[in-house]
Amino acid sequence: MKKTGVFYGSTTGTTESVANLIAEKLGIAQADVHDVSKMSADMVKAYEALILGTSTWGDGELQDDWYDGIKVLKGMDLKDKIIALFGCGDSESYGDTFCDGMGILYEDLKTSGCRFIGAVSDADYTYSSSISVIDGNFVGLAIDDVNESEKTEERIASWTDMLKADLA
Repeated sequence: MKKTGVFYGSTTGTTESVANLIAEKLGIAQADVHDVSKMSADMVKAYEALILGTSTWGDGELQDDWYDGIKVLKGMDLKDKIIALFGCGDSESYGDTFCDGMGILYEDLKTSGCRFIGAVSDADYTYSSSISVIDGNFVGLAIDDVNESEKTEERIASWTDMLKADLA
C-alpha cells in the first residue's frame, strides 16, 4: 500500500475517532494519524497519499485547525499526491450545510494537481444542501455520527474497501 497519512481536525473528538477507525481499517499505523494543527510541509512530503478529515462548524465552515493546515497544503506541490477526503456533519440540525467543510477542502485543493479518490454517492443520505456534493456524489466520505451513528462503521468499512484499490 502507498505510504498514507491521515490528517484530521476535530473539536469534539468525533472526527478524530473516525480518522482512527479509517486508519485501523486500512492498516495505517497510529504514528501516521495526525492532528492537522501539527501539520507541516515535511510531514506531508513523507506520504504518497493523504486522507484528510474535517467536521463542519457554524454556517458551513471548516473546523478551526484546518485554517492553518490548508495553508500548508496550498503552499505545496501536490501533483503527485493522492487525496481522499472525509467529513463529519449533522444532517438534521445543519442539513443546509451538511459536510460543507469537506467541500471547502476539495475546493481549496482541486487545482493543486492532486488526484482525488473516494467519492461516495449521496443516495443513502438525508440533507437539503451540501457544497461537498458534485453530480450526486460527495467528494469523499460523509459521516453523520449524530443522527446516523448506526451507519458509521458500515460506511467507513465500505469506503476503506473502495480506497484500497487506489492505495495499492
